[in-house]
Amino acid sequence: MTEALPETALPETALPETALLEIRGLEVAFGGFRALDGVDLTVGRGELRFLIGPNGAGKTTLIDVITGLTRPTGGSVRFEGHDLVGRREHEIVRLGVGRTFQTSVVFEELTVLENLDLAASFRRPLWSLLRRRREVSEEVTAALETTGLAGLAGSRAGVLSHGQRQWLEIGMLIVQRPRLLLLDEPVAGMSSGERERTGELLTEVARDHTVVVVEHDMDFLRRYASQVTVLHEGRVLTEGSVEQVRADPRVQEIYLGRAREGAEDAVR
Repeated sequence: MTEALPETALPETALPETALLEIRGLEVAFGGFRALDGVDLTVGRGELRFLIGPNGAGKTTLIDVITGLTRPTGGSVRFEGHDLVGRREHEIVRLGVGRTFQTSVVFEELTVLENLDLAASFRRPLWSLLRRRREVSEEVTAALETTGLAGLAGSRAGVLSHGQRQWLEIGMLIVQRPRLLLLDEPVAGMSSGERERTGELLTEVARDHTVVVVEHDMDFLRRYASQVTVLHEGRVLTEGSVEQVRADPRVQEIYLGRAREGAEDAVR
């Protein structure tokens, strides 16, 4: 009798056709604390998925596992049929997974254009990096237009506003051509105008990429999310459309941490 293949040897067709990311039974423990406790999550191709939950729910830990920063104690993470658990960060990036952090990471002394060009060089052959490029590549030009930073291409990144720095970082991901973008609280600290522009940017980016957004801003969530997953104490509490999540009494009572009467008003 032929032995069954181990999970890591499953063929790439093992994922459902519409699924880009599939997580099953994911567990992460730090000493006696279980940061993730049996998380199951499927993200379909082309989704703009929002991941919400109170502090300590496990949102950032989940992203850290997907991107190789944290190694789980159990479970599996599969991206386009590839098992991500045990892979190094740069290997996961090359498979097509990109992320931002809560604090933007840009090269302040370089211009906006230079930051984008440097990020785009990630997929260029070594020989092309040894000669000075005389023109801006199509992918960098497209990222400047998408992020609304074309008029600031020659400006140092260090002089950008908080929102513009976040848009630049998203642009630096786009030029690396990822299929999955993981954005950790992209509108934290932004003005209302910057939040609106970021929402429009995420909607545009999601036309060509799958996007998962960790966010606390409920108004931002209501305006721009298509699918929502709620984490609580390391587990998936509920998921569905914005309307379905808003109507769930567990979200009103647990996620918002207040009496139902007040919570119902808060999520409207």
